[in-house]
Amino acid sequence: MKNIEATNNPPQAPLPAGPGPDRARGRQALRKGGMVTPPFGHLFPARGRQGRLGGISRRYLLALVGATLRGRPSAVRFLNPGVHGGTPLRNSRGVSILFLVMAMLLMITIGYVFSYLIPTKQKSVSLSIHSTQAFFIAQSGVDFAVRYAVGQSWTTPAALNGLDNLQRNLGRGRFTLDYDRNTNTLISIGVVQNAAERRVKVSNFTSFLQNPKGVILDPRSSSPCWTMNLRRAQFYIRNAREDNVTFTRFSASWTQTGTTRTISDIYMAGTRRFNGSYSNGAPPVNLGSSQTINSNVAIQVLVYWSGAMTTCTNIVITFYPATGNGYTFYLDPAGGGLSGC
Repeated sequence: MKNIEATNNPPQAPLPAGPGPDRARGRQALRKGGMVTPPFGHLFPARGRQGRLGGISRRYLLALVGATLRGRPSAVRFLNPGVHGGTPLRNSRGVSILFLVMAMLLMITIGYVFSYLIPTKQKSVSLSIHSTQAFFIAQSGVDFAVRYAVGQSWTTPAALNGLDNLQRNLGRGRFTLDYDRNTNTLISIGVVQNAAERRVKVSNFTSFLQNPKGVILDPRSSSPCWTMNLRRAQFYIRNAREDNVTFTRFSASWTQTGTTRTISDIYMAGTRRFNGSYSNGAPPVNLGSSQTINSNVAIQVLVYWSGAMTTCTNIVITFYPATGNGYTFYLDPAGGGLSGC
């Protein structure tokens, strides 16, 4: 047997564990190429030599240790195939396959995540596009309602009920109109079939019909209301034009019960612009001083009657510039009267 030398000599004592002369002599023997002679018979029993003591050469021992430390298979094999099958002391092929399998699993996981995220992103983009389309379809419905109502001469809340459930197809979708007389509000519903729905709400809708040049009841301020029980009405108007507008006259009408009352004062932006006695439904009269409203500016208007009324509904007030048509404001388009501020 190569590199294995048998001996009938009794085994030497093992190297001492601690420091001392005995352990030093053992290291010296190993360096000189001597035989290391622990009882290897029970680990490497040779055929016909079971139970015998033997030694292992220094060169063979160092070859095994070096291969183990480097993590590579050793060309030196165990001489007795009955114990280790004659295989190398260490084989790195199994470790490489394990890392390869782990890398493949990681790549498969990353691929699955990307395959899930990409369709989701595409779907979210399409939903955003459909939502934008539905919004502009609803906005087109508002423009259509204004033109249609003017073309039909529907300028009062009662006539505008004809806009309810009016529907038109537009592009890939459609819009549906809904007018609420009680609140004088138009709602346009834009729909992209099986994809998105958006709504556009227009308050004080009659202002857009009566005042095509753009002075309207201010949608950003509080609704018209009574600040003094059935005697002083408050509302806000906004100049939505690109230029300034100046009012010089006004007219008004209302429905009341109780003692007949007249309009005695009108304050605009905190300044009294009218002081006198204006009767219900009378022709336009001049303001005491004109009122200018700059572009995109809202002002407060206070209208005083000469005394409290039992009921007062259907209040309509019109302000006129020096030239051109007036701007009409329906304070309670439903005819149910104003609420308290």
